Amino acid sequence: MQNSALIILEDITDWQPYYPSQSIITASEFLQQQSSKTRTQLLNLCGDLSYLSTGYYVSLLAEARGQRVLPSVSTINDLANFSHYQLLLANTDKQLLKVLNSSDQSQPLHILICFGQTENPLLANFARQIFDRYPTPLLSVEFSYQGRWFISKLQAEKLSELNDAQQTFFGNALDSFSKRVWRKARAPKEYRYDLAILHDPEEPIPTSDKKALQRFIKAAKEADIDAELITADDYNRLLEFDALFIRETTRINHYTYHFAKKAEANGMVVIDAPNSILQCANKVFLKELLDKHGIPTPRTELLLSQQDIDYEAIGDRLGYPVVLKIPDGSFSIGVEKAENVEEFRRVAKELFAKSTILLAQEFVRTDYDWRIGILNNRPIYACKYFMARNHWQIYNHGSPTGGRTKSGGFETVGVHQVPKEVVKTALQATRLIGDGLYGVDMKVTEKGPVIIEINDNPSIDSGVEDQLLGDELYHIIMRDFFRRLDEK
Repeated sequence: MQNSALIILEDITDWQPYYPSQSIITASEFLQQQSSKTRTQLLNLCGDLSYLSTGYYVSLLAEARGQRVLPSVSTINDLANFSHYQLLLANTDKQLLKVLNSSDQSQPLHILICFGQTENPLLANFARQIFDRYPTPLLSVEFSYQGRWFISKLQAEKLSELNDAQQTFFGNALDSFSKRVWRKARAPKEYRYDLAILHDPEEPIPTSDKKALQRFIKAAKEADIDAELITADDYNRLLEFDALFIRETTRINHYTYHFAKKAEANGMVVIDAPNSILQCANKVFLKELLDKHGIPTPRTELLLSQQDIDYEAIGDRLGYPVVLKIPDGSFSIGVEKAENVEEFRRVAKELFAKSTILLAQEFVRTDYDWRIGILNNRPIYACKYFMARNHWQIYNHGSPTGGRTKSGGFETVGVHQVPKEVVKTALQATRLIGDGLYGVDMKVTEKGPVIIEINDNPSIDSGVEDQLLGDELYHIIMRDFFRRLDEK
């Protein structure tokens, strides 16, 4: 399947300053084309992108045909409704402030951004931010000064209005962008779809080890998907791909969430979807969600730092030991245990330094936790994770001043071997969140299973979660990606 890039112009003469190309067509030619399943990348360089203009319809029909286009209809609408977007003028961008403070305050300052690049190297970071927020081939930014600098205008620039120097800059930026995004070297075989697997090679406890990542890549190829490992440095390359698979620990105030948001905004298939990250990453949200729908969890109370807390009464209600959690911890980080009221107060004080809300939870003693892996509302694997030796959690992170993290053993079992109530409860919980890939951690008590947490980015390590299914576990996940892509 072809991955060619088409440049669409209202007037073909606008391309006269540039090298001739077979990838140039007029807007009228494009609009008259019959709908096609060909996956084509489009650069909409029409001079008028106003609502219901020819340029607007180019992007609208491109998206309706399942093609990727810059700018998208969403971006066009965002630009049309742009007011004073002052958030980008925070004091954190010292290079931008340096340029602004050296400019004439009585005159507006105009900057041309071509594919996220500017001619002034001091504005490189600012240009990337603007392009990431408003992905448009040609952007004109106007700064004005009224007691402080702010963006007074942000609009798509017309190709026909560029001067000689700007035409040269645009041509070079287009060539660089095309090589980076739409002319990347292909594998010997053409695959139907492209998948980015986001990972952090330096992550202390990765969600998938190196061998598992390679098995994902192999399974993807067998599903007609060309998968590539990317890192945080590849944010500007994201639009090369059709889908994003996040294989590192996700957090809200983190680039993993930014990747997911950008992928979703550009119509890509993404696991974990931003909504899943948002809901699973915060234990306070999960508690409220599960309580509302009557999904069993250990008895839990919220502690708010700004309120007077009756530690004795809470301890009496929950019983000791009491487990204390920060809302967004993972891999047992930010989870502590208090054996008495004095320890309860001390641990809460320490954790309140990290979060204004804590969860106090009854301690449920078990030899292991169940982990049920669920994809698209279907259980695909099951594991027992045993507590670390001489410890009450699966992970023992050592002393506060250091020490190697240790974990307990595991046992991978067939889903059919798991108590039915455990699987049923796990599915009830994940259906409240979405159809992505989840790992539901549960304990079985005398009263039945209770949910400890839901992971939007569950561990899938070679020799652990795949111990029973082997390569088939990776094939199941990649086939689901292919299904989602085909349904786009």
